[in-house]
Amino acid sequence: MNTIKKDLIYTTSLTEIHSEPVIVIDSDYKVTDINSKFLNIIKKKREDIIGTYCYNYFKDSERVKKNCAKLFEIGFFHDEELELVGHNEKDLLYNGFVYKNEKTKNSELVIIGRKIALEKKYDTKFQSFLESLPDAIIIVNHDGNIQSVNTQVEKLFGYNRNEIIGNPIALLMPSRFKESHHNHIQNYFANPKVRKMGEGMQLFAKHKDQTEFPVEISLSTIDSEEGLIVCASIRDVSQQKKIEKELKEAITKAENAVKSKQQFLTNMSHEIRTPMNSIIGFTKVILRTELTPKQKEYISAIKMSGDTLIVLINDILDLAKVDAGKMVFKKAPFKLALSISTILHLFETKIQEKNIELVVKYDQNIPEVLIGDAIRLHQIILNLVSNAVKFTFKGKITFGVRKLTEDDENISLEFSVCDTGIGIEADKIDQIFENFQQAHSQTSRIFGGTGLGLAIVKQLVEGQGGSVHVESELGKGSTFSFVLPFKKTYRTSIVVDDDIIEFIDNPTKNIKVLIVEDVELNQLLMKTILDDFGFEYDIAENGKIAIENLKKDNYDVVLMDLQMPVMNGFDATNFIRNTLKSSVPIIALSADVTSINVEKCLAAGMNDYISKPIDDNALYRKILTLIKKPKQRIEIESIENYEPKTQKCTDMGYLNKITKSNPKLMTEMINVYLDQTPILINFIKKSWLENDFDTLKSAVHKLIPSFTIVGIDKKYEEIARKIGDESTMAECKNWILELENICLQAIEELKMELNNLNN
Repeated sequence: MNTIKKDLIYTTSLTEIHSEPVIVIDSDYKVTDINSKFLNIIKKKREDIIGTYCYNYFKDSERVKKNCAKLFEIGFFHDEELELVGHNEKDLLYNGFVYKNEKTKNSELVIIGRKIALEKKYDTKFQSFLESLPDAIIIVNHDGNIQSVNTQVEKLFGYNRNEIIGNPIALLMPSRFKESHHNHIQNYFANPKVRKMGEGMQLFAKHKDQTEFPVEISLSTIDSEEGLIVCASIRDVSQQKKIEKELKEAITKAENAVKSKQQFLTNMSHEIRTPMNSIIGFTKVILRTELTPKQKEYISAIKMSGDTLIVLINDILDLAKVDAGKMVFKKAPFKLALSISTILHLFETKIQEKNIELVVKYDQNIPEVLIGDAIRLHQIILNLVSNAVKFTFKGKITFGVRKLTEDDENISLEFSVCDTGIGIEADKIDQIFENFQQAHSQTSRIFGGTGLGLAIVKQLVEGQGGSVHVESELGKGSTFSFVLPFKKTYRTSIVVDDDIIEFIDNPTKNIKVLIVEDVELNQLLMKTILDDFGFEYDIAENGKIAIENLKKDNYDVVLMDLQMPVMNGFDATNFIRNTLKSSVPIIALSADVTSINVEKCLAAGMNDYISKPIDDNALYRKILTLIKKPKQRIEIESIENYEPKTQKCTDMGYLNKITKSNPKLMTEMINVYLDQTPILINFIKKSWLENDFDTLKSAVHKLIPSFTIVGIDKKYEEIARKIGDESTMAECKNWILELENICLQAIEELKMELNNLNN
């Protein structure tokens, strides 16, 4: 098979070399050169042909025009069956290609006739096709020998094709493969399943200089007259592999950086929280003792500073938890209006101190009960309202909730916090949701804070499929809004909290606790707290000693630290559950709140978990919950189900006096009591269950004036004034239950009075 390279410079003498007809034309399809064979066929002289249109000398002139156009478009055509005028040979094929005439500097077309046997027509067309492909193509016969290649193979491997053709495929492949290439080829022909796997194989090839390089090979079979042959398409993936390697290394570095960050935060959490546990714990203990006003002021300042530091730690750890993808969002029913009221009550004192106004706009079309993460919603609202209060010195703060969209199962709500505060500079708005960023350079020094609040808000909102927005004008105020989706439910009565902490009527005595703690200062703190509870206790310095104690003595509950020498809390719990077969309640204690969570502790066999610094009230309730069965289930809807006592608890004397027995005024005041009291009772119970003592005191304070108005005995007012005092926290649970009962009875009696007034 004749091969004519495109870079040859064709002259008149060169066209005469060919024994078959050759014609050269310009871009207008006019003849610029012609050989003798061509002239003999059409029986014309050279001077009569030069400058005339080439298609006049072919029987199918339209087909010639199309092929010439194809030449200028793609640079070649192959084996076209064209017939010259006056010529009847059917086995003459024409090939065309473009070349640049060095004399004229113009591109010209060369059309060459080629007389070949019919059985070679396929090979010529196929070889031309191979040359047009961008990948290196190798044709291998049934014996595994290379039958044909294209120019890309020469470029890729560095061989001349004459050095390749006839050699086994192993010439271009390294010897590292266990299976010989010949056997692989045989297997490929014989096994259809292997053929299906022949696409995108990652192998190694070998240059002429014996250096290896990665390639991607795709195999396919072709049915030729000689039988099945294999066509291997080879692509050099060295650059791709390099990029993949660099990307993998970058990912590994990033993962290691995240792990290092998480480990650092874990260590920081443990190291800071451990001493803070003692600092805050002992300040609480001291505050319960007799102090002078000045001493109490100083100790309270220490406690406040400790609480502030814990908030800082929690902000950093919350953000780390979100970054690590470990933030879990609960899906539980809750009452939105009640949740919002509870949150906003926290800011009541501060708002009054700053003499600003809080306006609440609540869309009444929102269902009473929704399904979502109430705790995370509280966290978002707390951050936004806290910022609004912090940066507003006059005017008002408007908190709004409105329904955006709703269907049978879902509802989307928009929450907004609008203030008349200092505002944010336009060029700082895009930065305020980034970690450790604040709108003003002196914000942290003047107002405090970590610059993490808004970053956490953004992560919490977007993590639940929502979005957050901000609009602000410097000196006029800001509006932060966020949109969150919730599930709908048809429930109208829900338990205050998923993990119900029940009130227990009987006094808790004769409770024995095993403290498993290795730090002496923490041991002293736990002893002090349990002394205050009136509980007995023993101390074990590690898990191994704790197991020995459990073998020889009985305990009502075990307080288990997690990081200890000799035997840690997890190993000790595993031994207690699986070897001792003991079901003694175990409460985990740890300062490491990033890597240790409730689920992990429960999976280890522990019953509950409390983080350091220890909240003594929460610890007290957790202990009582684990060692005694609940006797009363507190639900928000319990008011409707209450049956009053027979002895009357209200007296209308004071109400008659201040209203001068005006039925309209009396009716109005009784209605206000009936509306407000159930809400306040629910706030009191909920804030007690959540250790929210600021809201607890605020709600009780609002309840007290109503006792005088409706004539409830003075002793209940005295009980109410004691609730929330840290020195009487152990008795609060019974007092709250007593207040609820008397208020529920008063409600029923006042409903009867209201009926009498209406009649």
